[in-house]
Amino acid sequence: MDYEHKAKAVADCLMSYRKDESGWKVCKKSNDVIVSWRPSSEFPGNLYKGDGIVNGTPDKVWECLKPVPNGLRVKWDNNVKRFEVLEQITEDISICRTVTPSAAMGIIAPRDFVDVILIKQYEDGSISSNATNTIHPSCAPQSGYVRGFNHPCGCICVPVSGEPNKTQVLTFFQTDLGGYLPRSVVDSFFPSSMAEFYSNLAKSVKSLKDF
Repeated sequence: MDYEHKAKAVADCLMSYRKDESGWKVCKKSNDVIVSWRPSSEFPGNLYKGDGIVNGTPDKVWECLKPVPNGLRVKWDNNVKRFEVLEQITEDISICRTVTPSAAMGIIAPRDFVDVILIKQYEDGSISSNATNTIHPSCAPQSGYVRGFNHPCGCICVPVSGEPNKTQVLTFFQTDLGGYLPRSVVDSFFPSSMAEFYSNLAKSVKSLKDF
């Protein structure tokens, strides 16, 4: 498995989503975020985009978002129950397992996801996590969890010009939750879940001491 090639392709994919403004339909709007969707070209589901401004420097926001074991993300993100690194491929690329709790009042059972994740920094000061599903010999599907599949997804922290204490956070999700879930459940879960994600992220950033 060429994990490095796969990871770099995901970063390119997310950048293309960021630049391509066509076909997005707004499905949820709040003070924190605009959530849009369009049909995914990766699987028979939707690609969701979140776009919001978070009060905090990009460094602070990234501290809350970065995918590391025992990091802040597990504490504030209601959709991440556990996060573990299965293998470190390079300094910036790792194979990780994410465990999610049951959701939608128990209709969605606990899931686990195995992804290759690339952390990438850009010349404009943006920093991103880029992930997609993969397989790893140490992590076969386990009883008690439905194995889900993330198609190219991630978060991008973008500095806001002239506003050093604000960060634009772009998120892209296109997840095959696996199992036999009604499409209506999935379609209603993601927009509200993403709005909650931004609200909880903002609270987490606000609670951080200066560092």
